[in-house]
Amino acid sequence: MKCAICRNGTTTDGYSTTVLERDRVTVVFKKVPVQICNNCGEEYVSAEVNESLLSQAHAEWERGITLEMLDFAA
Repeated sequence: MKCAICRNGTTTDGYSTTVLERDRVTVVFKKVPVQICNNCGEEYVSAEVNESLLSQAHAEWERGITLEMLDFAA
């Protein structure tokens, strides 16, 4: 796909680290599948991955954690 930010690059499959915070809770996800622009480095997360990230993060918040680091699981 063409990058919406720089409009010059195209995206390729890759992985990233995503940090989600809410109140005093921080959840860090490693190995999140993304599309990365080969020109500017902008990262794009699919709707499915985003939904999964939010669902997993909500479960961690419900557990009452303050800091958690996880490998992303689809």
